[in-house]
Amino acid sequence: MLVVDDDFMVAKLHGRYVSATAGFAVAGVAHSGAEALRAAERLRPDLVLLDIYLPDMDGISVLRELRAAEERDGDRQPADVLFITAARDAGTVRSALRAGALHYLIKPFNQAALQEQLRHVASLRARLDDLDEARQEDVDQLFGTRPPGSRGLPKGLAPHTADLVDRILRAHPEGLSATQCAEAGSLSRVSARRYLEYFAETGRAEVTLRYGGTGRPERRYRRIG
Repeated sequence: MLVVDDDFMVAKLHGRYVSATAGFAVAGVAHSGAEALRAAERLRPDLVLLDIYLPDMDGISVLRELRAAEERDGDRQPADVLFITAARDAGTVRSALRAGALHYLIKPFNQAALQEQLRHVASLRARLDDLDEARQEDVDQLFGTRPPGSRGLPKGLAPHTADLVDRILRAHPEGLSATQCAEAGSLSRVSARRYLEYFAETGRAEVTLRYGGTGRPERRYRRIG
């Protein structure tokens, strides 16, 4: 991943957030648009965290030039771009979407907010990798028309995290505990259990009890369907 921000300390902080997220690593850091394009050419990152406000050119222009460079090189794998910026005006957000941004995260944000977006990126990639032919439901979920798990989610539960937990359940057809789910998704055990219990309550997962030598039995969750 390439982190692009004109503020050296902010770029370093975002890099720490990325490194603390399972499955993600920082390949390079850039502090201007020109530096970002050179780094993207050299490193070929699969994901770019891109600021709008850069000293030499705006992030939208960087993204457009990046896409043009990718089109010129047929062997180059296109990079996903996640904007991380203080720009809040609707025109900039619209331009970012039209230029091909995957998402747009407004500063200031905390570690959890960025990590949730990174997990969303991982979720989208995993879904695409698993698809040979897309159904409309798959397309709606990928494009965010109907975010996975969003219908009827209780307050405090996020669609992206619900989708992550659902993927973890799919990957463990034999069932798993809340602790194992938390480790697989880099979540807290409390958070993992909330989503697992919600899935159980809504009929998407079943719960079995595993008894050990002492203490309470372990609750294990298995996806249904």
